[in-house]
Amino acid sequence: MFWNALLLALREIRRNLLRASLTVLGIVIGVAAVITMVTLGNGATALITAQVASLGSNIVIVRPGQRMSPGQPAGWAPAFKEEDADAILDNVLAVREVAASAQRGSTVSYMTESTFTPVIGTLPNYLDVGSWKLAEGRFFHEGEQRAGRAVCVLGESVRAALFARGSPLGEKVRFRGVACEVIGVLAPKGQSALGQDQDDMLLMPLKSYQRRVAGRRSRQDVGTLLLAVREGQSTERVVREVADLMRERRGIAPNEADNFSVFDTRQISDALSSTTRVLTTLLGAVAAVSLLVGGIGIMNIMLVSVTERTREIGTRLAIGALEREVLMQFLVEAVALSSFGGLLGIALALVASFALTNLLHLPFVLDLQIMLLAFLVSAGIGVLFGFVPARRAARLDPIEALRHE
Repeated sequence: MFWNALLLALREIRRNLLRASLTVLGIVIGVAAVITMVTLGNGATALITAQVASLGSNIVIVRPGQRMSPGQPAGWAPAFKEEDADAILDNVLAVREVAASAQRGSTVSYMTESTFTPVIGTLPNYLDVGSWKLAEGRFFHEGEQRAGRAVCVLGESVRAALFARGSPLGEKVRFRGVACEVIGVLAPKGQSALGQDQDDMLLMPLKSYQRRVAGRRSRQDVGTLLLAVREGQSTERVVREVADLMRERRGIAPNEADNFSVFDTRQISDALSSTTRVLTTLLGAVAAVSLLVGGIGIMNIMLVSVTERTREIGTRLAIGALEREVLMQFLVEAVALSSFGGLLGIALALVASFALTNLLHLPFVLDLQIMLLAFLVSAGIGVLFGFVPARRAARLDPIEALRHE
């Protein structure tokens, strides 16, 4: 009985192909929108995860100030000192290395080219802690750090702006009256999860920075402490221990708020990924409204179809067809329409998702589960909204149906 009903349904759909196509349009748009939104959301989440991972694994970052505290001016918190980095390394056993750094924006120039970039003074272990690699040249060593030599390493964005052609190694760039010899170029990392260009920077020894770039008042200040946590150790525990140590060293009373921030890269990833998932869910829910509209369209067309085929239904009932057979015929027709719309929606979603992920430079992360769910929902809509017209057809009085004009 089912196969006969399916053949009849396909014959009816083919006979009214234009009407059937318009009927399933809502289902097609709804399924395509849901799958596309979820795919874009998954791509954004994957991109954020990759960008946060580029900061380095098992990394804890310590910065002055609580940026999320209401009513606090941007530079209200005192900076760190190099002694704070030494204290963390001595007292927090789970920390493997600490890279202290300070930075100031400056215009860096080479011959006729110039660019504005953060000039960062840091320690020789910065590459290891931050998981950086060199594209060419070398990084400065401990002897150059202690001596305060004017050497620097360029990020890829700075190299491209100043040295579009040729290697910068051995050349001297100038900023704030300092002539600095370029000894290396960092391998590119691209945008960070917070939208910052990680390749837009110039690195130099911290001592050189403090003597030549920092102002007299901030000569001993350190802006950021980058902590590398030992393998197998909990970053959450390190965050707690570092926070307790910094409160003690900065003389913060028990009832006072922290004037510094301690967070790990996993917290950044979790927060951003959670936000992305919420937005994806909301966009998917909005797109799913199209499925409801499509279901109502199917119900309306099926009701019209029942009215048009009243005499046919009466004839079938008069020659012995059972109510359940008529019910099955119209129900299968509604499910076939919605399922066909679901398949077209999946095909459209694949094309749209691939095009949009390329346009937005997102990874193409296809979720087979959401595709299957969207198809099942589209078929379920056919059952839900096709049942009322099918039951109406099955309950027609054969005599009245045969008299219908």
